[in-house]
Amino acid sequence: MNRNLLSMKKPVRVIFLIVLVVVALIQLYPFFWVAISSFKTDADLARAAYLLPSEIYMGNYQKAFQSDLFQYFINSFLVAVGVLIFLVALAAPSGYSLSKMRFCYAEKVMTFFLFGMMIPSFACLIPMFQVYNVLKLRNTYWALIIPQVGFGLPICIFLYKNFMSRIPDSLTEAAAIDGASYWYIFKNIIFPMSKNITVTILTFNFVNVWNEFTYANTFMSAGNMKTLPVGLSDFVGEMGGVDWGATFATITLSMLPTLIVYAVLNKQVIEGMTAGAIKS
Repeated sequence: MNRNLLSMKKPVRVIFLIVLVVVALIQLYPFFWVAISSFKTDADLARAAYLLPSEIYMGNYQKAFQSDLFQYFINSFLVAVGVLIFLVALAAPSGYSLSKMRFCYAEKVMTFFLFGMMIPSFACLIPMFQVYNVLKLRNTYWALIIPQVGFGLPICIFLYKNFMSRIPDSLTEAAAIDGASYWYIFKNIIFPMSKNITVTILTFNFVNVWNEFTYANTFMSAGNMKTLPVGLSDFVGEMGGVDWGATFATITLSMLPTLIVYAVLNKQVIEGMTAGAIKS
C-alpha cells in the first residue's frame, strides 16, 4: 500500500500543478487582455478582441496623461492614506483592549462591532448624502474617508482581536509587573508584534479603497475631486461613445499601485492571514 501511495505522489503532484496553472491563467487573462488592449490602435480594437496589436501604439497613454489622470491619482491616494491611517489608529487599540484588557461586557462590545458587518453600505447612501449636504462635506475627502472607515472598522477590529489574543499573556503580565502602563504595553510590545496582521489589513483595505466607486460617484460631483474609478467616465464621449484605447490605458495605470503593493507585501500578507491559525 505504501508503495502504491509513493507511486501516486508524482502524478497527483503533476495534476495539482496543472490545475494551478490553469487557474492562474484564468485569473491573469483579464489583466493581460486589458494591458495588451491599451497598446492597440482604433483599427486593432475594431478587430477581434483576442488578437495581439499589429503595432505598439502609445497614443492611448498620451490621451490618458492629457486628461486629469494625475489629479485622480492624487485624490485616490489621499483618500486611501486617510482611510488606512484611521483604520489602524482605531482598530488596533480596540482589538488590544478587547483581547488583553479584562472588563465587563467585552464580548458584548465585540458583538456590537460585528453587527456593523451586517449593515449593507447601500442602505446608508441616502442618509449619508443628506447629512453630508447639511454639514457641507460633499466634494471633500472626508465624504469618502468617513464611510469607508466606518464600514471597514468591524472586520479590522475582529482581525486585530483574534491576532492579539494569540500573543501570550505572560509578556503583558511581565511588563505590567515592571510598572508598564497599558498604553506602553500596546505601543512597545503588542502593536510591534502585530506587524503581519497590520500589513494584511492595510493591503486588503488599500485595494478596496483604491477601487471604490459607489461613494465617490455619489458624494463627488466636482471634477477636480474625482477618484480614479469615477474618472474613467472622462473617456465617454457624445452619444455614449467610448474611447476604449484611452480607457484601457487608464485602467492599466490604475492597476499598477495594487499590483505593486501585492508584489512587495505578498509574504507579509500570507503570514498575517495564517498567523494565529495554530495556537501554541
